[in-house]
Amino acid sequence: MRAITTTIAAGTLVLLMGTAAWASDAGHTSEAMEHAGKAQAHGEMGHAKEALQHAKDSLTHAKAAGKEHADAHKHMDEAIKHLEEAIKHAEMGHGDESAKHSEEAMKHMRQSGH
Repeated sequence: MRAITTTIAAGTLVLLMGTAAWASDAGHTSEAMEHAGKAQAHGEMGHAKEALQHAKDSLTHAKAAGKEHADAHKHMDEAIKHLEEAIKHAEMGHGDESAKHSEEAMKHMRQSGH
């Protein structure tokens, strides 16, 4: 039941953040947020393989967003560090720890303002 609630919450967050990001033309940040949310949800469900792939996709977009938005660079750098940790833990099969890092990455992406 917790996994379903988490998935719904992550999906809602992604939808809300995605709408704001599209309005400000921040495509890479939106994509990074979407994949980080999916990585968190899969990690909490114990799906390390899926969490790994979404964390990697999020990292790719977060790096691109960091390059595009110099003023938000600090927060995107922090998001990238957490996504790299999420990937590391997902590769080791640690879904819960991977989810925590994905969540922290999303916090920094939101703070980047894009």
